[in-house]
Amino acid sequence: MPDSRMVHGTDGQRPVFEEEPEQRLSLVRVFMALLLVAGVAYGAFEGVRSKLAPIAASTSVSWFAPYVDVTLTPTYSFQSPGSNPAAQTVLGFVVATPGSPCTPSWGAVDSLPQADQSIALSARVAELEQQGARAIVSFGGRSNTDLAVGCKDSSSLVQAYQSVIDRYHLHTIDLDVEGTALDDLSATRRRAAAIRQLQLDAQRHHTSLGVWLTLPVEPTGLQDNALSVLDSMLSARVDLAGVNILAMDFGHAPSGGSMIDPVERAATAAQGQLADQFRSYGVVETSRQVWQRIGITVMIGQNDVAGERFTTADARSLLAFVNQRNVGRVSMWSLNRDVQCGSTFAQVGLNSNTCSGTPQAALEFSRTFSALGGKSSGTSVAPALPPQPDTDPAAAPFPLWAPDSSYQSGYKVVRDGYIYQAKWYNTGQDPGQQVQYSWQSPWELLGPVLPGDHAPTLPTLPAGTYPSWSTSAGYHAGDRVLYNGLGYAAKWANQGASPQEAVLDPAGSPWRALYTIPGEPTGGG
Repeated sequence: MPDSRMVHGTDGQRPVFEEEPEQRLSLVRVFMALLLVAGVAYGAFEGVRSKLAPIAASTSVSWFAPYVDVTLTPTYSFQSPGSNPAAQTVLGFVVATPGSPCTPSWGAVDSLPQADQSIALSARVAELEQQGARAIVSFGGRSNTDLAVGCKDSSSLVQAYQSVIDRYHLHTIDLDVEGTALDDLSATRRRAAAIRQLQLDAQRHHTSLGVWLTLPVEPTGLQDNALSVLDSMLSARVDLAGVNILAMDFGHAPSGGSMIDPVERAATAAQGQLADQFRSYGVVETSRQVWQRIGITVMIGQNDVAGERFTTADARSLLAFVNQRNVGRVSMWSLNRDVQCGSTFAQVGLNSNTCSGTPQAALEFSRTFSALGGKSSGTSVAPALPPQPDTDPAAAPFPLWAPDSSYQSGYKVVRDGYIYQAKWYNTGQDPGQQVQYSWQSPWELLGPVLPGDHAPTLPTLPAGTYPSWSTSAGYHAGDRVLYNGLGYAAKWANQGASPQEAVLDPAGSPWRALYTIPGEPTGGG
């Protein structure tokens, strides 16, 4: 969360080859040729995907959940309806304890027991719930050390999260990944694996755990490092409630002075990116359903960047945008700041933790957004849980990736139950390896192997289509033969060279395959 703007993401370009070398296929292709006699039916990926049961249309449920800086002095009375009109409140931030990184703390200041003593936090959360509202705890934030960054032991990380969930009886958590945590791939993987474990544990106890992922954004959308965090959650099959964008501190004053335009552009771009990421993992939803998984968090009043000020007029415009687009969640930083600086005349432009720096009535932002009547537990959007990929090699609709094979642009492979397509020529680069920036990988994820997919059959030709290949016969360039039911053409004169070599060594073999394996780009083989 703000005080200063972090730079997220970089631009990069993939390698460019003037001429791509001819691909060298793996033994997988040989294996596929041997499958010929089995006659296994090939089910295309897109065809199977189209047979997935459609997700039920959902009721529009937009809700407001302001953030509260729990450890900020003076302590904010978030449990009082007079100080907080929202039906749910996000409490920030739980981070690693200095010197004991697997122990959760509030703002690196108070342990969980200490927070009960110093600010009676558990009692205040209980009071909030007695008022019919609900607490959501946010882990991470811009400052201090994220638990997933500090705690290197996976089981201890799960226990750290669980201890917070148990203490405050949480049904929903918020993972605020900012700053250095965005670029820590090891922490990204640990976090995703831990959250998946927490959700599985909750299922075993006949309950559920809602998870919101909060990420920084630009007017152009989520940057690559933020998308990598999202990708890790989907790859770990986390049942993700949604992605909450930090639509603030864009780095420059908006044209016309209003923040609403860059905020809305950022939300629209992020919604498209989320739909694409979901689709890659087999989660297909309507545009309206994806909007229900978008949260928008603004920094009310003066942002950390000079010239960026989110006004009460911007809040009213955002409310109209949310209602129009069916946005799932609105949040703001923060309840502590929802009052103008200056008792009689507003001190405009002041950046403070306890006032907004823009003219407003007390709690005006909160009351504006509280017009959204939904509750975080009331959404009827179907779970965004990626289907379990089929990792059976016999079900792979494309060749299995092999580390010793070369792949040209457009080639499709299967790796650990997921289908990837080569963006450019590469050898030995694992499609399943997570990268911080998408341009670092030569592979694009297309989606999971789904139930009903099958290994392909190769296109055999009827006997007599071409003469059968013979060891003793001499062949000239252009001659065509049948070998194991497959067609081959001679590239140059040869005798005794098996067409099978075209599979193992297409560059050195005097034979060219007249067929392609599903997954090969047009003209491959």
